[in-house]
Amino acid sequence: MSYSSRSRYSRSPSYGSYSRSASMSRSVSRSRSRSLSSDVENPGNNLYVTGLSPRTTKKELEKHFSSEGTVVDVHLVVDPWTRELRGFGFVTMSSIEEAERCIKYLDRSVLESRIITVEKV
Repeated sequence: MSYSSRSRYSRSPSYGSYSRSASMSRSVSRSRSRSLSSDVENPGNNLYVTGLSPRTTKKELEKHFSSEGTVVDVHLVVDPWTRELRGFGFVTMSSIEEAERCIKYLDRSVLESRIITVEKV
């Protein structure tokens, strides 16, 4: 009886812990390298904007933020199936000072009759 219970719960050699630990260690090291590089890629001029209307366009968002500085990039996040705006996006300003000015003056501002929130990423 002990033989049958042992064989029921024993692992086959192909599913050994060595292969799992090796793959897990590779994924951990990969994620660490991504986090280090993301700090380098984001010096602080990337902004997270929420509360957007589904009808908001890139041009409207760029125009709204250009009052506080030079807009480098606007990325609106859309649903992959419906292609409808999900209500948030990212705006990259040309400098950290301009990004801080956007947070100070455009946070809780109104865009297309909606109050938007602006934060650092």
